[in-house]
Amino acid sequence: MNYADYKKFDFLNGTGIRHSLFVSGCHFHCKGCWNAVAWNPRFGEPYTDKFEDQIIADLNQPDVRVQGLSLLGGEPFDHPTTLTHLVKRVNRECQGKDIWCWTGFRFEHLLEDPERREMLNHLDVLVDGQFDIAKRNLKLKFRGSSNQRVIDVKKSLENKKVVLLFR
Repeated sequence: MNYADYKKFDFLNGTGIRHSLFVSGCHFHCKGCWNAVAWNPRFGEPYTDKFEDQIIADLNQPDVRVQGLSLLGGEPFDHPTTLTHLVKRVNRECQGKDIWCWTGFRFEHLLEDPERREMLNHLDVLVDGQFDIAKRNLKLKFRGSSNQRVIDVKKSLENKKVVLLFR
């Protein structure tokens, strides 16, 4: 897997101060995508164990209150093995950090695939659905089009139905 970008101290992609990992590779190719350069899976830099260790260290910096990690793309769920390893480490090694993820997949579809569901099990918030330029709305929080949902993953899995974080 390659990653397109890594932004430390990001205030845009989730609540609080976050570190955001933008993975490379996306098969959705949504019209109007703001990060189309990341569609190419070979774009960016190789994701390595050393880089993953750096993400964990960045999340655990004692001098700055980082709320969590955001996974964006590209399409994070196109890399479930690598990113499941990362999110499990964050859950285990980064106490009190939450994990947000943006995906073109719908929540219900992710539940049908064992590898993707395993990754989903370790997330806190999922912004799901492909960006739809016809439904673009700049007033929406943390999403670009009205068909996308901001989902509380833990409550949704517990209740066996989608529970929105907010409308």
